[in-house]
Amino acid sequence: MAPPVHAMLLAAGRGERMRPLTDTCPKPLLPVRGKALALWHLDALARAGVACTVINTAWLGEQFAPRLGAQHRPEHATLQAPMSLRYSHEGHDFGHALETAGGIARALPLLCEGLGPDPIFWVLAGDVYAPDFAFEAQAVANFAASDKLAHIWLVPNPAHNPQGDFGLAAVGASDSAVPALALNLPADSHAPRYTYSTIGLYRAALFAPPWCSIPSGNAQGVQAPLAPLLRAAMDQGRVSASLYTGLWTDVGTPERLAALGLSSNELPSHL
Repeated sequence: MAPPVHAMLLAAGRGERMRPLTDTCPKPLLPVRGKALALWHLDALARAGVACTVINTAWLGEQFAPRLGAQHRPEHATLQAPMSLRYSHEGHDFGHALETAGGIARALPLLCEGLGPDPIFWVLAGDVYAPDFAFEAQAVANFAASDKLAHIWLVPNPAHNPQGDFGLAAVGASDSAVPALALNLPADSHAPRYTYSTIGLYRAALFAPPWCSIPSGNAQGVQAPLAPLLRAAMDQGRVSASLYTGLWTDVGTPERLAALGLSSNELPSHL
C-alpha cells in the first residue's frame, strides 16, 4: 500500500524567456487549452488523492492565492475531498526565488507535516504541460519500498535540450520491480542521455545531511539548485528513473506556448 504523500509545485521563476507574457502574469498561471497551466497538474494531483500541495512563489507571487485559492477539487469530481493548497512565498519573505533545492528546503515543514518519519513527496514544475501524466499510487508504493532518495521521470530529448541531462542504466517501465537507475554520466560519455521532465518523487532525507546542508525551513533564504544533490545521489546509486513517453512540453517560450494551441482570446485581459 502506498503511504500518504504531499506535493510541491514549483512556481517561483521569473520566466524571462516567456516575456512579455510574464511581465504581468506568472508563467504557471498562463492559460493553456482553456485553463491555467498549473491547473493541469493540480487536477491530476487531486484526482490521485494527494491531500496537500505546496506552491512556492516569488515573481508576481501575490497572484497565486487569489487565483488558485486554499483548496482545489478537480473538475467533475464533486464527491472527492478537495486537496488543500498551501503557499511558500519566497519573494515576500526574501525578495527573490530560492532556486529549486533552496525552495524545497524552505517548504519542508509544510511538505512533511503529518507524513510520519520517512516523508515522501512529489515535486513538479509549474511550467511543464504533461496532461497525461498520472501520479500513480503504485509508483509511490514502489518508491517507498526502495532505498532510493529520488525517483525521477525522464523524457526523450526535446529540440531545445538535444544533449539531455541524465543517463539510464536500463529503460524500465514505471512499475518495474527493479527500476532503472538514473546516471550522472561523465561529460565524455557517449551513452544516451534523456531530459529530466521536472517530475519526481523525493524523500525528505535528500534535503538533509550529508546530501544537503540547508536546515529544514531555510530560515536564512539560502539559494541552491537541485541538480548537484541529484548528481551526488546518483553517484551513490540512490536515484531511480522511468522513461516517460507521453505528451510533455516545457512551456519555456511564447513559441512553445503557441504550439500548444493557445489562442489570442485566451490571454489574460491585462496582458
